[in-house]
Amino acid sequence: MTTVRSGRHAGIVTLLLLVLAAALTPTSSSAADGAWWDPVARPAPDSEIGVTGEPFKGTDSAGRVRGFVDAHNHIMSNEAFGGRLICGKAFSDKGIADALKDCPEHYPDGSLAVFDFITGGGDGRHDPDGWPTFADWPAHDSLTHQQNYYAWIERAWRGGQRVLVNDLVTNGVICSVYFFKDRGCDEMTSIRLQAGLTYRMQDHVDAMYGGPGRGWFRIVTDSAQAREVIEQGKLAVVLGVETSEPFGCKMILDIAQCDREDIDEGLDELYDLGVRSMFLCHKFDNALCGVRFDSGALGTAVNVGQFLSTGTFWRTEPCTGPQHDNPIGLAAAPAAEKHLPAGVEVPSYDADARCNVRGLTGLGEYAVRGMMKRGMMLEIDHMSVKAAGRVLDLFESAAYPGVLSSHSWTDLNWTERVYRLGGFTAQYMNGSEQFVAEAGRTEQLRDTYGVGYGFGTDMNGVGGWPAPRGADAPDPVTYPYRSVDGGSVLDRQTTGQRTWDLNTDGAAHYGLVPDWIEDIRRVGGQHVVDDLFRGAESYLTTWGATERHRPAADLARDARATASSAEWSPFTSYAPARAVDGDRGTRWASDRTDDQWLSLDLGATHRIGRVTLDWERAYAGSYRVDVSTDGTNWRTVWSTTAGDGGLDTAVFTPAEARQVRVVGLKRGTRYGYSLHEVGVHAR
Repeated sequence: MTTVRSGRHAGIVTLLLLVLAAALTPTSSSAADGAWWDPVARPAPDSEIGVTGEPFKGTDSAGRVRGFVDAHNHIMSNEAFGGRLICGKAFSDKGIADALKDCPEHYPDGSLAVFDFITGGGDGRHDPDGWPTFADWPAHDSLTHQQNYYAWIERAWRGGQRVLVNDLVTNGVICSVYFFKDRGCDEMTSIRLQAGLTYRMQDHVDAMYGGPGRGWFRIVTDSAQAREVIEQGKLAVVLGVETSEPFGCKMILDIAQCDREDIDEGLDELYDLGVRSMFLCHKFDNALCGVRFDSGALGTAVNVGQFLSTGTFWRTEPCTGPQHDNPIGLAAAPAAEKHLPAGVEVPSYDADARCNVRGLTGLGEYAVRGMMKRGMMLEIDHMSVKAAGRVLDLFESAAYPGVLSSHSWTDLNWTERVYRLGGFTAQYMNGSEQFVAEAGRTEQLRDTYGVGYGFGTDMNGVGGWPAPRGADAPDPVTYPYRSVDGGSVLDRQTTGQRTWDLNTDGAAHYGLVPDWIEDIRRVGGQHVVDDLFRGAESYLTTWGATERHRPAADLARDARATASSAEWSPFTSYAPARAVDGDRGTRWASDRTDDQWLSLDLGATHRIGRVTLDWERAYAGSYRVDVSTDGTNWRTVWSTTAGDGGLDTAVFTPAEARQVRVVGLKRGTRYGYSLHEVGVHAR
């Protein structure tokens, strides 16, 4: 979920995050030719799809799956936030008239549609009727109405999409302060409900196609299953989670409201539900990690929500690298700030302090390692620079590929590190011109790493979607047009009495995703769409590598360790062996001079290519890694003059070694060198 981006829509969070503040009636509609992609019995009445021709099956000549991937969508968010924030359902056994109807309080003219008023601007009034007229919704700028009706997703599938990530989403604080709700606000309860309804939607589609397993909407729980589904020509649906307090890991006055047992139980439950990717924090700092800020008046409003939720405001510091969090800014948000306790004010922030002081907490690191043990993929979008950097450090130290950036909410300077690990990135569903420009910026990186590209629609995520370019814009979408694979023809999409045209309506609902891709082709060229068409394969490659990952043996564990010196203390030992005992609570520490070393004897000669160094606060600004087979003749395999502490991973051309030596050349602090753990791996 991405909160509204434009200044015009800043009030959404001002009110909420600040206030924080015919039972599937069968008909004899079987296709005359018995085509596998046509249902045996579709509800009547129902939406039209607007696509003819057979959906493509199989793989390309190299055995790679084809198709688009939406890495970030919220099919069931109408069930989130208390159940009355997003109006309408993705499906209903009672039929389309029941599914696509407005929230009760929006009748008769939208006068009480408070959330719609805030997000839509103007006087907030609108025609609440959905089916069959759809006079005012769905629309690209109507953020409170269902955009993921199953038939619209069906059109996207028919248009070439083969992977859809359904992020189960909610926010307990928004739920608690919103005026209208019909259920409680516990986040995990909502996540369970949304997961169950996604499986029910699969059953709903299956019933149209003749029974279990026959429909095109297939929930998958591993990459091999996803490949099988796609080779059958169907849509692989992956479950993810994007919520602010996973496992109840809220933070109040810097005190975590969860523990390791809560995290293990939560991860196990999510995995059993079929969840394979997730965010650890979103919008508010929590007990797991700090967040990437929102900016301007929106940032001020969210910061108020942060205080109301956690008892603390965001805190910033100067960034230490090229990456930075969004600037908070000093824009006022009076409607939000009036909800603060008497005498409490939003703090001011220095313009050169762009980074959240909060990174990945100890509990957050425990959760990350827990996800690694379970073969799950982790989303770094919404994480602070410090938190995302630590996650990437952890993944690099373990050569773990399961990292995702699904909708343009992380610092773009992380992109190459994500690709180097084997991770996957997708861009937010921006307008075609903006999307093409950003795709061009990273095209060389994709070529270098041989990866495809994805998009994150964030539909039902209260983020805003591409406005119409206009019928008179250069190279408009011309209807009908052919799908990217050439096998299908798509015309304007009609539901009830309303027909949508991307040129004049923008991306009003999910059924217009193929039209948006055609617009990208016209604006940016076929090569951009070709990269997107390789997206499903790249996503599944990341997922498969994540599943197959096994921790490499640590050849340094309990190795014989010697050092140039060891700090003396009457209370504890800082001996060299403490750096290879497998306990991050212990460490080796040297004397306070630059020229120091730590040497490990592995006991036998091994072929190694990766050394990890988990520094304590006393780190090396400049150091090198040497190897030897006899303890006498050494050669340098890796070095740096830009050490910044934390968790370093030295990757080098594999070399034969029995001894490994870390040589400190220049200290990064006034202390000596101190290492919690050193790991040595084959690669």
